[in-house]
Amino acid sequence: MSLAKDLSHHRRNYVKHELVEGRILNNPFEQFSQWFDDAGKAEMLEPNAMTLATSTKTGKPSARIVLLKAFSDEGFIFYTNYHSRKGVELAENNQAAILFYWDAMERQVRIEGVVEKVELKLSDEYFASRPYESRLSAIVSEQSEVIPSREFLEDKLEEVRNIGVVKRPTHWGGYVLKPNYFEFWQGRASRLHDRIVYAFENGAWIIKRLAP
Repeated sequence: MSLAKDLSHHRRNYVKHELVEGRILNNPFEQFSQWFDDAGKAEMLEPNAMTLATSTKTGKPSARIVLLKAFSDEGFIFYTNYHSRKGVELAENNQAAILFYWDAMERQVRIEGVVEKVELKLSDEYFASRPYESRLSAIVSEQSEVIPSREFLEDKLEEVRNIGVVKRPTHWGGYVLKPNYFEFWQGRASRLHDRIVYAFENGAWIIKRLAP
């Protein structure tokens, strides 16, 4: 059976906002914070959802959605299982990229940089703040490993449900992506979109405009 679906008629014209040099901030972290606040005010379901792209040491890429849990001018923090596919790839190649797409604002932000594990204390504090069931899930799930069934996972969860204090497993914790590149994309009419880049060069952030 063949399957063909023509999507050429799926299009929209972006007319909500513009991105011009005279109204942007000099600091890309501050510009991101402003846009993130805008996305929150637009009542998006999860404005902190981001695509995390990693690759193996040979360059084979993979991507998935993760949740941003904190950011500052030091970088962007997320948490996961260190033994997962993304964890293994980050151990091989710490160059990574994250992407935010806020359709309500007709905006996206691409951020590239290097990834490091956060301090153990920070991982401990965040793990302790998670709901009890989520902490249990982090213990029983050998993320990215093949399992025989859903029931296998649920049975493991029942085995640990009443263990009392749930400490962070050593294979689970946080990463921080430290950026060297930001690209702010604002959808515009007739596909003449705005693309403003902040590139870290010679110890300073350099602002450039890219053709759409």
